[in-house]
Amino acid sequence: MFESTIVRGLIWAAAGCGFTWLMTTAGSAVVLFTGKDPERGKLTHHIFLGFAAGVMIAASVWSLLNPAIEQAEELGQVGWIPAAGGFLLGVAFLIVLDTLLPHLHAGSAEPEGLECDWKRTTLLVSAVTLHNIPEGMSVGLLFAMASQTAGAAGDAYLGMAVALAIGIGLQNFPEGAAVSLPLRREGASRLKAFAMGSLSGIVEPIFGILVVLASGWIAPFMPWFLAFAAGAMIYVVVEELIPEAHLGEHSNVGTLGVIAGFVIMMVLDVALG
Repeated sequence: MFESTIVRGLIWAAAGCGFTWLMTTAGSAVVLFTGKDPERGKLTHHIFLGFAAGVMIAASVWSLLNPAIEQAEELGQVGWIPAAGGFLLGVAFLIVLDTLLPHLHAGSAEPEGLECDWKRTTLLVSAVTLHNIPEGMSVGLLFAMASQTAGAAGDAYLGMAVALAIGIGLQNFPEGAAVSLPLRREGASRLKAFAMGSLSGIVEPIFGILVVLASGWIAPFMPWFLAFAAGAMIYVVVEELIPEAHLGEHSNVGTLGVIAGFVIMMVLDVALG
């Protein structure tokens, strides 16, 4: 029974995270059809970043924190303790990664993290790869919960997992473009910018599958892990996405992108969950 549950979760997670990676790849392909016009690229980049931020905020609340509180209460725990504790641990985890992993945000002159001799293009991809990790974990966690829960509750978790995969996939399309377009402006060829943009999303299926494989051991702590993923995602939104979406002269389109992403993800979660 346990093995069939794991296999089912792996299949679902592989399909869900595979879809999110496919959407990253599709978004990265935008660079194949655009020039190097810096103003057009910046405007598009701001819209895409804002949209991704909105999706991640809504997903953190409806797809991760709410289920974390509900499951904690079902396990006889005080709902807000794992929600708050896991959330803060997720933030701390991303702070550590942000401090250690060399990366460079688009529009920045100096890289962050430990000193290294990586190229600017590699550092740019590293910045996005960093926050694709909690996205893959989030999708994997919900599919793991759906596979391990019987009856109507399992169906509800499956609906939330599908909604999250669709929402993350929708934001990964512009996110893929938000990687490949800056790489193109940095001087990379269209094909190289596309390939690196696609590869930035490969950590999502990797971490999604790893979470399912570990789900049998982490099941009693699932509320903590759900909140952990939410905290990591919100850290990315506040630290990176929203500030970058509001740089320069196009801050209003970044704001509208956040609103659009939030509303779409909220509707998806409520409709499918």
